[in-house]
Amino acid sequence: MGFFQHLTGDNAVAWSGGFAPDFEFNPSAIAAMSERGIDISREFARPWTDEVVRAADVVVNMGCGDACPVFPGKRYLDWTLDDPAGKAVDDVRPIRDDIERRVRDLLDDLGVPAQH
Repeated sequence: MGFFQHLTGDNAVAWSGGFAPDFEFNPSAIAAMSERGIDISREFARPWTDEVVRAADVVVNMGCGDACPVFPGKRYLDWTLDDPAGKAVDDVRPIRDDIERRVRDLLDDLGVPAQH
């Protein structure tokens, strides 16, 4: 969500969440994003409801597997990423950069202009 909101400003909305959100952001991920001028220190995963998923244009799955409800006609993307949990900032940077690339590709695909 950090890159999405940073790159789109008020042109689009993203929600970070899950079906059993019980995590806090990794301090190394917070530090890696801060290097890019993005503050995710106050972010938290919101519980996803059927209504939230139905309202989304695109649902990006980062590992919920069979727990994700699937609604006909909804666009789903499955992003397989390394888990930053317990990793140092040096090890989180490549994950951060991969997410940024994927978000930029998604925005381009959706026709949403990204700020640079």
